[in-house]
Amino acid sequence: MNRISVDSLAELPAVLEKAGFRHGSRVLVVVGGAAKMSAAHRETSDAALRDVVIPLVAAAGIAVVDGGTDSGVMRALGAARAAVRAEFPLVGVAAEGTLAETDPPAPGSALPEPRHTHLVSVPGTQWGDESPWLFGVAGAIAKGLPVATLVINGGEVTLGDVRHSLRRRMPIVVLSGTGRVADRIAGARTGLADPPVALVARSSLTHVVDVRHPDELRRVLSGVLGLA
Repeated sequence: MNRISVDSLAELPAVLEKAGFRHGSRVLVVVGGAAKMSAAHRETSDAALRDVVIPLVAAAGIAVVDGGTDSGVMRALGAARAAVRAEFPLVGVAAEGTLAETDPPAPGSALPEPRHTHLVSVPGTQWGDESPWLFGVAGAIAKGLPVATLVINGGEVTLGDVRHSLRRRMPIVVLSGTGRVADRIAGARTGLADPPVALVARSSLTHVVDVRHPDELRRVLSGVLGLA
């Protein structure tokens, strides 16, 4: 794993270029559940990643950016990529204070997912401090090419991630049926919801796809990433 440490958003392009990202690449940012995913939702989302997302990004050479820790969606991405020996970049972005790399580890911290190709350590001590950096890293890798966000499960931190994606006018694909925030956003399309969720659900940038429909997920992801 290539470890990168940055202190400011302004230095990201130069640091990432030095790390090998010299040419623009489409980017899929994956945000969502970590330790609080239920076993059933984890199994369902793992299948979508294994059967649809990984083959799609591997075939098109799309870089994937996520939270980089060894749990939930991020662990599943690392495992699925390794299982098929895919070569696309898998870049984790984590606030340095949330990484369990001290002895003893800080309460609530987590280890990095070891099968990621890169880990970008950014300033911060709390979960969510990495949110703006996820999309800063994605933009620096893309160099003007399409960037999209995939939402799987997730809690309040994920909702914050999604709002950062909207601010940058990056399209969002919400995988309904995977639980928690993803299902709250999907449900807000037809019912009442608190304002932050309703804002995401009603945006023209938001696409909701049922996890039981892999062909539709493949089609929508291809569209938002400019592959269709």
